[in-house]
Amino acid sequence: MRYTIINLSDIYFFQTIDKPSIAEFRDRGSKFLAHAFPLNAKDKLKTHLQGVKTDHPKATHYCFAYRIGLDGTDFRVSDDGEPSGSAGRPILGQIDKRELTNILVVVVRYFGGSLLGVPGLINAYKTATSLALQTTPILQKQVEIKYKLTFDYTLINDIMLVVKQTHCTILHQDLQLFCTMTIGIPKIIEMEAVKRFHEFHSLEINTLD
Repeated sequence: MRYTIINLSDIYFFQTIDKPSIAEFRDRGSKFLAHAFPLNAKDKLKTHLQGVKTDHPKATHYCFAYRIGLDGTDFRVSDDGEPSGSAGRPILGQIDKRELTNILVVVVRYFGGSLLGVPGLINAYKTATSLALQTTPILQKQVEIKYKLTFDYTLINDIMLVVKQTHCTILHQDLQLFCTMTIGIPKIIEMEAVKRFHEFHSLEINTLD
């Protein structure tokens, strides 16, 4: 999945990580610590970044890159004071090389007293990121389409059976006498699953995407 603008209707799976990882790279006295995090929403960026800064208060730079979503347009890079293009872009390049999304990598630098130059910085940030991504499993996940189900509680066992058989993910549920449930239906079997839910005539199903 090289990140040019792509047709989302053709994408059924994506690659990401689900656990944080960390790796270290050193060059001429400078230490680079790369922290990789799963990132599903941009509002979590500040939390992760602040956590890294709290853990490394004496570092000189906190450079990062993230990519979210499937269409290749939602990303951000930061050189945090390093020469332009020497940190954030190399970090993002490693993310894209592995065709990953929904991921953030923050690379912390402790300056060691020797200037590395732009080529040296590019290599350091790239290598640190590469090492961090090698230490965490890469997962392939199904693209899911969100739906809201509204139904009477008497249908709960039948609804749960269909949810299980179609490998849907329950994202939220409120099970009262009248129930609501938000689910993620795997895109690859979306039409089949929706058809099965429509067999319950008293159930209301609406897409949220």
